[in-house]
Amino acid sequence: QVKLVESGGGWVQDGGSLRLSCVVSGRAWGRYVLSWFRQAPGTERQFVAGIEWIGESTDYRDSVKGRFTMAKDITKNTLILQMNRLKPEDTAVYYCAERGGMSISGSATDYDIWGQGTQVTVSS
Repeated sequence: QVKLVESGGGWVQDGGSLRLSCVVSGRAWGRYVLSWFRQAPGTERQFVAGIEWIGESTDYRDSVKGRFTMAKDITKNTLILQMNRLKPEDTAVYYCAERGGMSISGSATDYDIWGQGTQVTVSS
């Protein structure tokens, strides 16, 4: 059974940085996509960034381009989200999610497996 476990959330001031990790376990080799979503209280889950695990394609939401960067360590089955120049509006619970295939989707309903989430709080 595939399991996703996020870590690395915390509290930072406006302009600070955090590094989130998503460790994938129970996954045999295959084509799939890993993405980061976030959800603030009272809002819908929002796509942040996605990457093809076997491939080079990536996608970022416009508001995080130039500030957030993903990196993957295939040997450790780990996806990293480096978040720089954080803003208060980035405050949310961040989730790692997986879907089969090679197409990065920005819709949460297209993802089958979710982690438990990690809280990111950015104070002004």
